[in-house]
Amino acid sequence: MQEFLDPLKNPTLVAAPFFVLSLLIELAAFRFLETDEEMRGYERKDARTSLIMGIGSVVSSAVFKLGTLVVFVAVSVHLAPWHLPDDAWWSWAALILGLDLAFYLQHRFVHRVRIGWAAHQAHHSSEYFNFSTALRQKWNPWAEALFWLPFPFLGFEPWTLYVAFSINLIYQFFVHTERIGTMWRPIELIFNTPSHHRVHHGSNPEYLDKNYAGMLIIWDRMFGTFQKELFRPTYGLTVPVDTYNVLRLQYGAFGELFRDVHNAKNWREKLGYMFMPPGWHPGEKRSEAEQPRDPSDSLV
Repeated sequence: MQEFLDPLKNPTLVAAPFFVLSLLIELAAFRFLETDEEMRGYERKDARTSLIMGIGSVVSSAVFKLGTLVVFVAVSVHLAPWHLPDDAWWSWAALILGLDLAFYLQHRFVHRVRIGWAAHQAHHSSEYFNFSTALRQKWNPWAEALFWLPFPFLGFEPWTLYVAFSINLIYQFFVHTERIGTMWRPIELIFNTPSHHRVHHGSNPEYLDKNYAGMLIIWDRMFGTFQKELFRPTYGLTVPVDTYNVLRLQYGAFGELFRDVHNAKNWREKLGYMFMPPGWHPGEKRSEAEQPRDPSDSLV
């Protein structure tokens, strides 16, 4: 447990002051330097809501770490056929790369499976795109556990998973900004950038369900989910929630999901509402529901 208390092994503790400093610098830049009237910048209530949700995610993440640590240690001790060194550069490189791929798969899952989207949509609920949006995190990080489970089985020490994921999240914080345009082409080809992630947060039909990358955009390019930024996105959900109520933002989509499951005519429909893509209706095949979502047809 000491690993979570040691700043050298918990990068987010080291990064937290830089998050705050970056947010203040970005806020000042929007206020005093921005000449583009279409840049939305910050809105006080929106930013405050994001910060509250960020604080809540710190608590939920701590509970998540404690719960999953027990499982991961058990897998590592009793099921892993070998154990990789936690002091070798190649082991860390493999873990960071593998976990980034796992993040891509998990991120795609929570966008395309409604029960996952019910949790993740909280992060997309802001109609602004700035560093405070990066802190607007869900309080239900259960999906990560499913996609992390192979790593202790493959021999990675459980505590290293949390460090590697913290590095991934720190990187992702800095792609939540409109202050940086398109970067040097080799960087844009390999890494997730603010331009790529602006697309991901767009509710425009052209941008829906694109650019799931954490650190490396190569996964989107490989698996057919990449979209170049063509125009400034409209941020937020396809149907705006129009509230700053934190509990509604976190759990309102679950209420809609449970209502649909309750009203379903049979078990096939109940399972469909839970595990088909958002916006799915009885009678549709997954291939039909996988089409870009019509804003007027989306439930959230």
